[in-house]
Amino acid sequence: MSAQLILGKEISESIYSELRDRIESLKVGGVTPGLAVVLVGEDPASQVYVRMKGKKCEELGMHSVTIVMPEDTTEAELLAKVNELNNDESIHGFLVQLPLPKHINEDTIINAIDPRKDADCFHPANVGKMLIGDPSFLPATPAGVQQMLVRSGVETSGKHVVVVGRSNIVGKPMAAMMLQKGKGADSTVTIVHSRTKDLASITRQADILIVAIGKAGFITGNMVKDGAVVIDVGTNRVDDPTAKNGSRLVGDVDFNEVKEVASAITPVPGGVGPMTICMLMANAVTAAENAALSR
Repeated sequence: MSAQLILGKEISESIYSELRDRIESLKVGGVTPGLAVVLVGEDPASQVYVRMKGKKCEELGMHSVTIVMPEDTTEAELLAKVNELNNDESIHGFLVQLPLPKHINEDTIINAIDPRKDADCFHPANVGKMLIGDPSFLPATPAGVQQMLVRSGVETSGKHVVVVGRSNIVGKPMAAMMLQKGKGADSTVTIVHSRTKDLASITRQADILIVAIGKAGFITGNMVKDGAVVIDVGTNRVDDPTAKNGSRLVGDVDFNEVKEVASAITPVPGGVGPMTICMLMANAVTAAENAALSR
């Protein structure tokens, strides 16, 4: 058996088509959705990600602002910038790109963001609303995974979902979302992590295995149940002398092994990655719609 590929690029394009209609409706009412990104320092991966966000905003006809601040920016200076964006009516959603320099407390910055403009859905108020099933926004990567399942026709109701990883960005919100009532959810959920004993015995029970543990090739073929759906959220750069730049991107799943066991799988790159930016754009459009309604 060789698994069906679930491709984020294809699924994201269908969502962008829907977003364009929503953006056009907002513009007819005099509102252009605005998304701002604040980047502190010169982390290369963050720079690439921020450029991609700006480019996608332009393609969709959204108002895009990128604010680059130096590595030695103080916490007070960053908080002032956050407050400025909180009060800027042309910006409906924004995010401060993580990770931040070590001298800045990430929680302090996240807590200062107006929850109504929290495009990343990291603010505790939005996390709490998600947990009780009344979300204003959904965190981009878990929301992207859920859309991939729904739009690929993967049944989730009553299925056993095992989430590998317990981060605040992916693992915990992913589990919470799959527990909710409704489409793309209604699952029985187990979380495993680095301290789980006999982890493989649990991953082999999964109908749907979602992997976000940050270790290249961590999930191997013997850790997956025959016919399971495997979603690989990991992005790891590994050495590869045969590659043009001497390295390549791989996921947290040993793709070549697992694709022979799974019924469906996401590749890396080309799987979950495109969905993260897509759902960020969706959050910004939702924030603009909410702002338009409250005018």
